[in-house]
Amino acid sequence: MAARKSKGFDLDGSLSHLLRRTQQFAYDQFAQAVSDSGLTPRQFVVLVAVGDAEGLTQTDLVNRTGIDRSTLADMVARMIDRGLLTRKRTKEDARANSVRLSASGRRALKAAEPGAEAAETALLALIPKTVQKDLKKNLTLLADAVSDAKEAAPVAPKKPVRRKTVAKKKTPARKKKTAARK
Repeated sequence: MAARKSKGFDLDGSLSHLLRRTQQFAYDQFAQAVSDSGLTPRQFVVLVAVGDAEGLTQTDLVNRTGIDRSTLADMVARMIDRGLLTRKRTKEDARANSVRLSASGRRALKAAEPGAEAAETALLALIPKTVQKDLKKNLTLLADAVSDAKEAAPVAPKKPVRRKTVAKKKTPARKKKTAARK
């Protein structure tokens, strides 16, 4: 693709834009490759993470997958409903849930893995072998730095809600009674 001159923001040189475009292509390839399994790419990631470490809490899954807490909670609930995962309260913390693969989840994961591997291979094949290892290393460095930054970031206080003030209607000025009236 030929670089275009921009008067403002350099979209073609923007790391976030380039990552987003690449991620969208990778997601589409992955979704197509694992579509027969009935899993979305994010569901596959959750199954892999749980399969790698049975008994993770949902907080652990958030940290491992990078999926935000509320989205992950909804996903886990749907995956439990589909019979892919099981969940129970942990002994250490009655507020935390431990997540495990069900037998159906193991089968779905096993069925999706060849497609996932094929999608990864196809994506890497788009760039020269000489840079593949460095790309993976550098993206890992960036992902780790992002995780560290999220952990170190203080929780931002919520901005106060600014309420619109309703303009009061002006009451018409009263006419003064004059002595001329009788």
